[in-house]
Amino acid sequence: MSSPDRLFIFDTTLRDGEQSPGASMTREEKVRIAKTLEKMRVDVIEAGFPIASQGDFEAVQAVARTVKDATICGLARALEKDIDRAGEALKEANSGRIHTFIATSPIHMEQKLRMSPDQVVEQAVWAVKRARRFTDNVEFSAEDAGRSEIDFLCRIFEAVIDAGATTINVPDTVGYNIPEQFGETIRTLIERVPNADKAIFSVHCHNDLGLAVANSLSAVMNGARQVECTINGLGERAGNAALEEVVMAVRTRQDVFSCDTGLDTTQIVSASKLVSNITGFPVQPNKAIVGANAFAHESGIHQDGVLKNRETYEIMRAQDVGWTENRMVLGKHSGRNAFRTRLQELGITFESEEELNAAFARFKDLADKKHEIFDEDLQAIVTDTGIDQENERIKLVSLRAHSETGEMPVAEVVLSVDGVEHSGRAEGGGPVDAAYKAIEAVVHSGAELKLYSVNNITSGTDAQGEVTVRLEKGGHLVNGQGSDTDIVVASAKAYINACNKLMEPVQKAHPQGGDV
Repeated sequence: MSSPDRLFIFDTTLRDGEQSPGASMTREEKVRIAKTLEKMRVDVIEAGFPIASQGDFEAVQAVARTVKDATICGLARALEKDIDRAGEALKEANSGRIHTFIATSPIHMEQKLRMSPDQVVEQAVWAVKRARRFTDNVEFSAEDAGRSEIDFLCRIFEAVIDAGATTINVPDTVGYNIPEQFGETIRTLIERVPNADKAIFSVHCHNDLGLAVANSLSAVMNGARQVECTINGLGERAGNAALEEVVMAVRTRQDVFSCDTGLDTTQIVSASKLVSNITGFPVQPNKAIVGANAFAHESGIHQDGVLKNRETYEIMRAQDVGWTENRMVLGKHSGRNAFRTRLQELGITFESEEELNAAFARFKDLADKKHEIFDEDLQAIVTDTGIDQENERIKLVSLRAHSETGEMPVAEVVLSVDGVEHSGRAEGGGPVDAAYKAIEAVVHSGAELKLYSVNNITSGTDAQGEVTVRLEKGGHLVNGQGSDTDIVVASAKAYINACNKLMEPVQKAHPQGGDV
């Protein structure tokens, strides 16, 4: 099914990555990330779980309609309604794949499915045949394969390949496996499944023990030729295998791996920043490949060595993964064409002139406050513009905050709620606390603040601050983002953004069975 030297990359940032608490993305945000993944030349983009909600269905449909150079995948349990819904969502895809799954570990079959092994095999075969009605590109996953019995995996994989599955996924759903053990499992399955040569073997590893990338690489060394991963390792619990780490490990150690990906690795950093910006999950500075310190050297010995020969302490070139100065030399006198051109170079396009005009207006406003505009600033501008277009019921009209040594900070806000202006005033432990209390005095969300995070988008005292808040109400978690050169204003924007999301109908429901 595949050349022995080709490793396929299956990105599930839009599906499994989105299952991180508070990381839900809008349809427009999913399309924007999908376009970036397409530019990176990712082989397969898992766009979502169409049965989960109408919103997820429409997002998968929009990605399938927009992306032409990658296979678009929809997840489906081994159920008729799931598979048919996925098939409908993928109808307009240039290349579509249905990814169906059922649990195969004893504990899942007995406690969750309450099905016998024979019933599970029968259901799996039926599901693959059902999916083949919509596409000949069908992937089958044995959920919790990492804790399944090897004899049963051999049996069910042989059966689903006979039924028409072209990709077999072996997920370590709960992050339980150890590299040597997991690699042995993959090698054994490929050797023992009689028709293994008729399918590509894939792995999907979770990071509960910090071994997702190591397990994935061990699987590749033992014959797996597809890795399922996410940008920045995003995902529920401890996350998934990080795409950038898997790809660059294989690319850097060609002396060890007999395969390579077809990715344009120079797009990695921009994709990382985009996903971080949209989800509100910042990348830690010492994160491999995409962290701010990944190619920084402070030790005198290291600096001396790198100056003499980069390879003394660097095993990759920073430029190969997209780290460049890439500074945008535009200011308040720059025109729309130059602005549009730079955004296009960053892989950002607008569907209408209205969207471009709104983003350009934000750019002009920022240029009045900030001398230098960086690419990260542009990403934040586009995200903020998208937020404003999300039919938000609450909008910030004005904010005044006062903080003085020895005095209680106070904030006054004017908010537009459903087109009607309301004022609020409150004191707090600091200007941000006061601003949040003033906002609450107007909106009465009743939500609990679970996370407040501030990150500088670029360097310098005039840098924009990017604020992420997470609110919870009735078990519903949402993230809000806001950016501004004034951190109090950015904080207010983030809080209001989250409040607006809480006011939206709760459609999305990722069943616990919806993870492989």
